[in-house]
Amino acid sequence: MQRESVAVGFPPHGLPVLDAPVLELDQASVLRGERLILEALSLRVGAGEHTAILGANGSGKSTLVKLITRQLYPLARQDGRPSVRVFGRERWHVAELRSLLGIVSPALQLDYTTDTPLEVFDAVVSGFFAARGLGPDHRPTPAMRERAQEALAQMGIAHLRGRELATLSTGEARRVLIARALVHRPRALLLDEPSAGLDLATRRHFLESLRTLARGGTTLLLVTHHIEEIVPEIGRVLLLREGKALRHGDKAGVLTDDALSEAFGMRVRVGREGDYFSASVRE
Repeated sequence: MQRESVAVGFPPHGLPVLDAPVLELDQASVLRGERLILEALSLRVGAGEHTAILGANGSGKSTLVKLITRQLYPLARQDGRPSVRVFGRERWHVAELRSLLGIVSPALQLDYTTDTPLEVFDAVVSGFFAARGLGPDHRPTPAMRERAQEALAQMGIAHLRGRELATLSTGEARRVLIARALVHRPRALLLDEPSAGLDLATRRHFLESLRTLARGGTTLLLVTHHIEEIVPEIGRVLLLREGKALRHGDKAGVLTDDALSEAFGMRVRVGREGDYFSASVRE
C-alpha cells in the first residue's frame, strides 16, 4: 500500500497546540530558482475564522498550499524566527498533522481513483493510518470503524459503502475524501479548488455540505480562483497576485470590482445574490 510521505517534526517552543491559531504566516517567502514564488506573505487564521485564499492561476496559491501542508519550507529568516506555523508548530509529522488538518483537493482525488481499486469504506477508515487503503498491518479498531461510518453518514454518503471510488461521480468521490479527513474530527479543513470538475447543481450541494461543517465548528481554509465558491460562513479573504498579498480582510471589503480587476488583470464586475458573491468580465 502507498503511504503518505512523512516529514520530521519538532515540537514548538512551549506553545500548546490546542491554544494556537490554525495558521500563522509571518513574512513567509519561497524561492524557486532565482524567482520569489511567494514574497513576504503574512496571514493569521484563528479557530473559527473561515478564510478564503483567492487568486488567478500563477498567483502563488499552490505554493501556499504546499507551505501549509509542509510539503515546502520557506526561506530562513535572518532573525531566525519561524515564518510558518501550523497549529503552533513549525514542523510536523505528516500523519500527526492530518489528525488536526484535513486536506481535500482534485489532485488527491486522482490519487485515490486511479491505480489499484479502492472501496469507499476502506478509503475512509484508512485515513487513521495515513495510507491509501488497508494493508495487512492495518487493523482498524471497532471505534475506528464506527467513526468511519459516522463520517460517511455526516457527508450523506453512507449508501456508497461497498462501491469502488473509481465508479463514483466526481462530487461523490469528493465527499468521500472529506469523510476520510473527518474521521479524525480535525480542527480545520484545507480545501484546494474543491469544486473543480463539478457541475452547477453538484457544486451547490457540495458547498452546502461545507457550510454544515463550518457551522459545526470546523475551520475552513478555502483555496480557489472562483469567488462563487466562497460560502457565506467564510468571512475573510486573502487576495493574492504574483505571490504577494494584494488585499486581506473582511470579505465584502476585499471582493470589489477594483481589487479583483487588479488581481486577475482584466475588468471584473462583482455581483451578489443572497449570501453568495459572483464575478463577470466587463466589456
